[in-house]
Amino acid sequence: MAEVHQLILDYGVDTARTLSSSKLDRQCLDTAVAVMQDDRFDLNLLHSGFALTALPHRNTKELVWERVGGQNGEIKLHVESGFGANKQPVGLPYGSIARLILIHLSTEAVANNSRIVELGSSMRAFMRRMGIAPGGKSFSMLREQSMKISLCNLTFFNKREKDTVISKGSFVKNAVIFDNTDERQMRFMQDTVELDETFFKSLTDHPLPLRESAIKQLSGRSTALDLYIFLSYRLHVLERPTPVSWASLYHQFGAGSASKRIFKQGFKNPLQLALAAYPEANVEINENGLILNPSESPVPKTHPWAKRLKLV
Repeated sequence: MAEVHQLILDYGVDTARTLSSSKLDRQCLDTAVAVMQDDRFDLNLLHSGFALTALPHRNTKELVWERVGGQNGEIKLHVESGFGANKQPVGLPYGSIARLILIHLSTEAVANNSRIVELGSSMRAFMRRMGIAPGGKSFSMLREQSMKISLCNLTFFNKREKDTVISKGSFVKNAVIFDNTDERQMRFMQDTVELDETFFKSLTDHPLPLRESAIKQLSGRSTALDLYIFLSYRLHVLERPTPVSWASLYHQFGAGSASKRIFKQGFKNPLQLALAAYPEANVEINENGLILNPSESPVPKTHPWAKRLKLV
């Protein structure tokens, strides 16, 4: 258990707040309190490939995006920008909003065992639960990232001992893209998207459970969100302490950083936030990188979905 969680248990929330001396300390405290007080254990789901690879954090001019992850580079994500009706590239999905859209689509698809996901009220309800207002800039970002996700091409390469499995297609097979539609009109629309068949099969074969209360606390911080997803995937299956080098961390999480040195300087803050959202995590940081220690899953084995999600 991280220091912030022990502080709360030893002294209580109010005293812990008085001992929080920086903005980051207060953010970690608020995150830890929200997760520790969550007794509903509502789940979100995501394709486990995104625990080892990730989309861009910021807008990029690149039209092709590749990331390799895993202990031995066994997973590779390849994303290509799609094209709009004007035959111009729309760009790659990026940032926390794109990640939240994928989490929502994945959760609804697996929960209902259906490739058809309703975009209207369920998406709005999820975004409200994440603390994202439905109008203005948030609506524009939601629309933009939905379009990029709907049009891009996706390939996961999973390198196994004797072969490589290639899952090629897109996130979404059929989608409705709203042109010049404001958020007031959006509330009356109940359109759906149909997930790509290959992506849906891969998703249902490899769903990663995540605590919704943790996702909410990290919803505006894409690097912290990626780290939480990574730790939720790795820690509970470990049998022994496992080092992860700075080179490996930079390769997986350093998109947008000019150098490994700059990446290392900015790594501690999102890591602390991710750990605050995962009370069971046992992770050490040193001059060589991280040491991941065997930890309980953030989703309890008594959860109704535990057997379905292979937690037991």
